[in-house]
Amino acid sequence: MRCLRSPADCKLAPFVVVEQGRVAIGDEIGVCLGAALSVVLIGERPGMSAADSLGVYLSWNPHPGLTDADRNCISNIRAEGLSYAAAAAKLVFLMNEARRGKLSGVRLKEDAKARES
Repeated sequence: MRCLRSPADCKLAPFVVVEQGRVAIGDEIGVCLGAALSVVLIGERPGMSAADSLGVYLSWNPHPGLTDADRNCISNIRAEGLSYAAAAAKLVFLMNEARRGKLSGVRLKEDAKARES
């Protein structure tokens, strides 16, 4: 998959590690860093059916007040679920589409197969 911009046009903000963080922490951090797009990786809570699972949440224009409908989620990333390679490909697709359309969540279609090639 190709990036819609050249790497010189993109900036990677500092990585932030938050203990006991929730999905919406990306909104606060995104505002502080002036980010156009936030990607939050969250490990599954202990005691859940797949404690080794990872979820990725993507938000365009992160700011306080966003809802789950404003985010895209890639879930069940683990050896027995969605492979790491497939999750990474889906994330790249969603990031490119979010930047192209300046949107995320339910307004951003996730059908990566229809747009590949």
